[in-house]
Amino acid sequence: MPNKTVGVVLSGCGYLDGSEIHEAVLALLYLDRAGVAVRCFAPDDSVEVVDHASGESGRAAPRNMLHEAARIARGRIEPLAAASAVELDALVMPGGFGAAKHLSTFAAEGPRATVLPELQALVRDLHAAGKPIGAICIAPAILAVALRGTGVQPTLTVGDDGEAAAALSAMGARHQVCPVTGVVVDEVHRLVTTPAYMFDASIADVSTGVEKLVQAVLRLMVR
Repeated sequence: MPNKTVGVVLSGCGYLDGSEIHEAVLALLYLDRAGVAVRCFAPDDSVEVVDHASGESGRAAPRNMLHEAARIARGRIEPLAAASAVELDALVMPGGFGAAKHLSTFAAEGPRATVLPELQALVRDLHAAGKPIGAICIAPAILAVALRGTGVQPTLTVGDDGEAAAALSAMGARHQVCPVTGVVVDEVHRLVTTPAYMFDASIADVSTGVEKLVQAVLRLMVR
């Protein structure tokens, strides 16, 4: 797909405090295979670090999300504030706790959550322009939060996680149960979601869902 550009929003590097690495790399792989240009973005903010070996937080110095995300993007990273719906044809958001802790406050506040203002504006601008958005794992919560109050009732999935699904429903979204290898496509609102590591799943099964998500986003992008 020549001359098409997809934005990928990252939130660091590592599923406990940033972007889920498998989900991010798989999304980048399938986008590249499709021949689209990719621009990676992340907030230029510092956050508390979680030790991924022990699961403990707060023992290391805070790290910058943009600098950490650059590890995944091989240095090709831009501040989230630089992302513009005018310059993008679609958006993909991998999951990881960074999506629920730093891109939004969903982990702490559930249905009362907020989203970073620059990300909320990007999501709303893309949606208003009819450009598709894909969200992986817990990132569909960002869509529910960002579109809350707009009159949009998106159909989304976080797999079969009842608590997260209830929070999405409380924000006005319709939740649809979905297996790890599947996707939910909201054709009306051009939103595509897949549960990925909302399940205790293998990378092979997560890969299947992410590939389907990218394919659906690209199909909606050319309509």
